[in-house]
Amino acid sequence: MRQTIYTYCFALLAIILLQSIMSCFGGYRDTIEDSRIKYIDTRVGTAASTTHTAGKFGKNTEEYGQTLPAVLEPNGMNFWTPQTRDTEQKCIAPYYYADTLLQGFRNSHWIVGGCTQDYGSMTLMPLYGTLRCQPESRTTRFSHQTEKATPSYYAALLPDENIYTEMTARSRSAIYRFTYKKAGKGYLIVNPNSDEGQGYISIDTLNNLIYGYNPVHRIYQGWGEPAGYSGHFIIRFKKKITSYGTYKGDSLFSHTRQIGNAKQIGIYAEFDVEEGEEVLIKAASSFVSREGAIRNLEAEIPHWNFDLTRTELNRIWEQHLSTIQVETENLVDKEQFYGAFYRASFLPRTFNDVDGRYPSFAKGLPIRQLPGGETYYEDYSMWDTYRALHPLINILFPTKGGNMMQSLVHKYEQGGWLPIFPCWNSYTAAMIGDHSIAAIGDAYSKGIRNFDIEKAYEGMRKNAFETPSDPDEYRNGMGRRALTSYLKYGYIPLEDAVPDAFHTNEQASRTLEYAYDDFVLAQMAKSLGKTKDYQELISRAANYRNVIDPRTGYAQGRHANGTFLNEYNAFDFARFITEGAPCHYTWYAPHDPYGLMECMGGKTNYIAKLDSMFSEQRYWHGNEPCHQIAFMFNYAGEPWKTQRAVRHIMATEYMNTPGGLSGNDDAGQMSAWYMFAAMGFYPVCPGTPYYMLASPSFPSLTLHLENGKTFTVKAPDTSEENIYIQSATLNGKPYTRNYITHQDIMNGGAIEFVMGNEPNREWGTKPKDCPPDMMEAAKD
Repeated sequence: MRQTIYTYCFALLAIILLQSIMSCFGGYRDTIEDSRIKYIDTRVGTAASTTHTAGKFGKNTEEYGQTLPAVLEPNGMNFWTPQTRDTEQKCIAPYYYADTLLQGFRNSHWIVGGCTQDYGSMTLMPLYGTLRCQPESRTTRFSHQTEKATPSYYAALLPDENIYTEMTARSRSAIYRFTYKKAGKGYLIVNPNSDEGQGYISIDTLNNLIYGYNPVHRIYQGWGEPAGYSGHFIIRFKKKITSYGTYKGDSLFSHTRQIGNAKQIGIYAEFDVEEGEEVLIKAASSFVSREGAIRNLEAEIPHWNFDLTRTELNRIWEQHLSTIQVETENLVDKEQFYGAFYRASFLPRTFNDVDGRYPSFAKGLPIRQLPGGETYYEDYSMWDTYRALHPLINILFPTKGGNMMQSLVHKYEQGGWLPIFPCWNSYTAAMIGDHSIAAIGDAYSKGIRNFDIEKAYEGMRKNAFETPSDPDEYRNGMGRRALTSYLKYGYIPLEDAVPDAFHTNEQASRTLEYAYDDFVLAQMAKSLGKTKDYQELISRAANYRNVIDPRTGYAQGRHANGTFLNEYNAFDFARFITEGAPCHYTWYAPHDPYGLMECMGGKTNYIAKLDSMFSEQRYWHGNEPCHQIAFMFNYAGEPWKTQRAVRHIMATEYMNTPGGLSGNDDAGQMSAWYMFAAMGFYPVCPGTPYYMLASPSFPSLTLHLENGKTFTVKAPDTSEENIYIQSATLNGKPYTRNYITHQDIMNGGAIEFVMGNEPNREWGTKPKDCPPDMMEAAKD
């Protein structure tokens, strides 16, 4: 008994000592109970990829997921993140896991998971003992062992500064708690991150306020242009300061209050700290004005209670994540799923202030104001996200999905063209296709109606039928590239170099993507009773056939005289293909797999080519053109191959480690793919109400739908070995189709699978069990 008491007392003393040590640094005050947020490590994707196909097809083996360990609201305005790199240049994220030195904490607008640039950002940094202002000189050690990185809270110990740093936030604002271990001199450094040298910053010592702005430039592949607005920010502090000043480069200007229009500028504030003292700092931003930033802060964090804000953000995330309830004893699977959910919740971002104001999409126009309750969204990365991210939003958050489509309508109304790839609140000439059409069409096909459908159709039709007459509009990304050739030939010939600021050639890929977009627009035209448009568009939807070489059954470049390029290049990167090889893009006829079979010479050839994508390791998951391929066995009546391929991709291309993504997360598209795959179904053709069934990963997964109903996917025997569907029931009745409909999900209920370790070559194989022929159905 005495030994037991001694053991108990020793353990109690150890706990008290640990709590005391942590309290010296402001400790981790965990208010999260048994929650979903605890499964998420926000650092996944911040290290060089270590997955199966890292570096495949000529890509750099040091490729990163380009994600952030951010604190944010789902689809919020700002991504509050630790910073290890200070650039706003293209393809450099603010944080990389391999870095060992911290530069500060950034209010980032990084288009997460892509290769673009940050914009309109600022960084603040607490220091102790010695004033060092430039990001490189103020760097300080930190360790991943002391990091706490969740969507609602970030913390890290800075041992050389004797500071324990903590950060939590809301959408437009953040609050920091810096706890000093030693008494002495403390400093706060704040700088606008302007590579263009046009930033401004000032300090108001009477009101304990720092204000600055950073003019936004669109930068893509070396081309930069002012976007017509700035990122405004404010910093509030309660601490009495003993000195202050500005800096430029290595020069300090004591007791000066403002500086601007130069590179490497900022503000510093000095203050005295006691041992164990907590210094609280608040920050907020606006794309409209200083006053907008102040209103945002006052609305979101009107107090100085760090834990209250953290609790609020916890609650927001728990509500968001609880829309999908996963039941499994496999902790890794749960971590990977909810981690993917986090990464699929960044973009599009909120762009308006709390009062509804936001900068116009077209430069030179006045500030806009939304009606009450509406949110204006920006940064769509549409070439990536229409495939799985927007369809996921349309299932889980249809009201938000419709609001995002209305934001596209606003862009059309203000700019005159529906944007192709809207980022930085601007048109861009990035990427190919016309996939705002795909996203709007998908929302409409899923019954979402809280956007101006007629105005949306007007913009969609303009993109599909008209070409800008103004060269500047064309250069800036308005309208479809090479539309004239596409309409003349039914494909884009090799002779059309496609005068694009960033992408040249890519003719076959453009043809394939336009044909799909035309199909989606045709469905909407038919539903809206626009018969003439429908007839022309559904005819154009077959244009993908014009770039499938009948000699090989693979996509190929084609001359204006009708002859195909006479090269054996199906498995090599090609100039007429976007970011891939012809074998990747050949499968980009998601609206007409049965027609694609005909182009290949029949189902047997289709299956052989599809098999070879995996048996010959031609499949490349690190980029989007391949994302629907694994699910296309269902159309050929061999769904067990889809089940096998999808599980293999999940096991080899996703890990819950910093290097666990096979390529850029591309604004959440890669993670949305994983979520669909784990749920057991996938939208091969957005714009239609069908999902291909695959291999559900969880014994039970329940979608808590916005309409108040629930849809449950049950697979009690699923495991790493039991990946094949043996049989299924939908709401208790035998189910043999290898697809489900959107209405099946929205109606609520349950689909249940019996799983096994050997393929069932009978289930889901009959023609009546395969997905409908959408092109044939469209003709009815």
